[in-house]
Amino acid sequence: MARSDVTGFFSDTPTAASTLSLRSLQSAVFWLDDPARPAAMAPLGGRIVCDLLVVGGGFSGLWSALLAKEADPGRDVVLLEASRIADAATGRNGGFVSPSLTHGIRNGAQRWPADLGTLLRLGHENLDAIEATIARLGIDCDFRRSGEITVAVQDYQVGELREAAQCAAGYGEAVDFLDGERMRARVHSASYLGASTDQAVALVNPARLAWGLLEACQASGVRVFEHSPVLGLTDDGSEVTATTAQGRVVARRVAVATNAFPAIVRQAAKYVVPVYDYVLMTEPLSVGQWSSIGWHGREGIGDAGNQFHYYRPTADGRILWGGYDAVYHRGNGFGTEFEFDPGSFARIARHFFQTFPQLDGLSFSHGWGGAIDTCSRFSPFWGTTHRGKTAYVAGYTGLGVGSSRFGAQVILDLLSGAATERTELAMVRSKPIPFPPEPIRSLGINWTTRSLAAADRNGGRRNLWLRTLDRVGLGFDS
Repeated sequence: MARSDVTGFFSDTPTAASTLSLRSLQSAVFWLDDPARPAAMAPLGGRIVCDLLVVGGGFSGLWSALLAKEADPGRDVVLLEASRIADAATGRNGGFVSPSLTHGIRNGAQRWPADLGTLLRLGHENLDAIEATIARLGIDCDFRRSGEITVAVQDYQVGELREAAQCAAGYGEAVDFLDGERMRARVHSASYLGASTDQAVALVNPARLAWGLLEACQASGVRVFEHSPVLGLTDDGSEVTATTAQGRVVARRVAVATNAFPAIVRQAAKYVVPVYDYVLMTEPLSVGQWSSIGWHGREGIGDAGNQFHYYRPTADGRILWGGYDAVYHRGNGFGTEFEFDPGSFARIARHFFQTFPQLDGLSFSHGWGGAIDTCSRFSPFWGTTHRGKTAYVAGYTGLGVGSSRFGAQVILDLLSGAATERTELAMVRSKPIPFPPEPIRSLGINWTTRSLAAADRNGGRRNLWLRTLDRVGLGFDS
C-alpha cells in the first residue's frame, strides 16, 4: 500500500464522513451496556465490623479484596463502592492489559534504573497471574494476548520508535520495529510511517473482567455494598471507622482504592489530578470493511504522538477509538457532567476517518468519557496513614487494568507490615512530585497541554517549558 500525501498530523477540518458518523451516537459506555451486568446491590445500612475494609470497587479494590481472601479465607472482608462496580475508570477504559508497571521501559529506566530488571520481571509475573486467574475462575471477558502496536504518524516518531524498540530488546522484551511498508501491509492506513510491536500486551473486556472478579469475591465471602460512598475515615486507636450516609464500618485495616475520585486520604490529594479522556465505539464492521483495513492480528494499536489515539477491535467486530484529548477541569473538577463532550467526540471522529478513509459510511454507536488518575510520574504510588492501619494506591495514569493487581498486592503488603520484594522497591517507597495548588495547577497543566500539542506540530521539538519539566523529573511525554 503506497503512502499517500499525509503529514501525520491530524487535521481538525470537519468532513462529511465524520459528521454523519455521529448522527446516532448515544451517550453510553459500551462495556457497561451489557445484559451480563450484575444486578445492583444494596447500600450499607447500620454498623458492621470487619478485618479488612476495601474502599472502591474498581480493579484495585476488587483485586485487594480477592487476594486478601485467597491469602486468608478466614479474613472478614467488606468492600464499599460509591456507585456501581466497574462504573468508573474500570469499566470505561480501552481494555489494554500491559505488563508494564512503570508506564513503559523508558519511564522506568529514567526513574528507577537500579530496580528496572526486577520491575520488568514482576510486571510479567503479574500479567501471567491475571491470565491464570481468569482461566481458573472461568471469567468470560475476551482476554487475548493479541499484542500492541505503536505506530509512527510523523517522521520524527519513526526514529523514536526504533530507539525504543532497541532499548526494550536490550532488556529482553519481545518488542520489534517495523518499517512503514511492513506496517501498512499489516494494517492498511496510509498514515503509518513505522511501528513497534509489543507481543506481551493483552486485550480484555474490562467490565466483564471486573464483574468476574466481583463474583469471585462474593463466592469467597466478601461482603459488597454499592451506592455507599465513604464520607470520611477516623482513626480510633486499634481500628479505623469509615462513615457513609447510612452506616459505618469499623475495620482493623483499610485499603483505599479510589484512584481519580476525590481523595478521602488527605495526604494523597496533592499527587493526583483527574484528566478526562474520551472514547467512541463503532457499529460492527462488515466482512468487506474488515478486509479493507486488514488488521488480521486484531492487535491493540496506539500512535506515538504526545496527543495520541488508542484503538482496538472488540469480540463482536467493532472498533474502539479513544484518546487524543486529555482534559483537566479547574480545581480537580470531577463528575458526571464531564463524561459527554461533543467537541471531543467530533474531533476524534475526524481523526478516525483520516486514519481509515476506506471506512467512510461507518457510524459510531456509543460515546463516553472517564477520568484518568494522573500523577507526575505516570505510574502508581502508595502510602499509609492512621499509623499503618490504612494504605492507599493511586496514579496509574491509564495503565491500571494490568498494574492494578500489583497495586493491590503492595497495599496488602503494606497493611501486613511485612517487608517484601515489592515493598523494598524504590518505586513503592517514593512519591511523585506533587502538583501545585490552584490556580498554578490549572495554569501549569493547561500550558503543558498546549506545549505538547505544539511539539506534535513541530516535529517533536519540545519547548523550554517541556524541557524544564523533563529536567525536574515531571517528564510529561504522553
